[in-house]
Amino acid sequence: MLKFIIFTNTNYFKMKKTILTIFTVFLFVFTSCKVEPQPINYGHDNCYNCDMTVVSKTHAAQFVTQKGKQYMFDAAECMVWKINKDNVEDDLAFILVTDYTNPGELVDAKTATFLISENIQSPMGANLTAFKLKEKAVATQKEHGGKLFTWVELKNKLGKSMRKH
Repeated sequence: MLKFIIFTNTNYFKMKKTILTIFTVFLFVFTSCKVEPQPINYGHDNCYNCDMTVVSKTHAAQFVTQKGKQYMFDAAECMVWKINKDNVEDDLAFILVTDYTNPGELVDAKTATFLISENIQSPMGANLTAFKLKEKAVATQKEHGGKLFTWVELKNKLGKSMRKH
């Protein structure tokens, strides 16, 4: 009788361990594949387009694929060039740019307003900044000059400049 109890307890613990292992693997698979942006690690992440280190908290950008893979960019223009070159916009869950008036805050590029002004330098020389609020973009344009763009207008403008190079 004692052998039976020991055998039963051993099986119980093995089964419990197996269930716990399966649950852990299941939890890992479903939590590691979240489709969401990740914070940019300034000074450590490299630009997916040009391989420069991402350092500017006022110009960085990120896109996230529908499978959850995040790609960082040192400047919004690098991200736009990459999207245009590879024609991947339809495969992206998030397209994010930094709000110039709130350094480090990523906002939806499709609803952002963009300013190209020679008086505001960006890391890759396109002099491109992004704004969450159009009012902030207009105010900055009045102060620094330049031209405002929507996401679609910006993609078209930068797509044309890519073809020249």
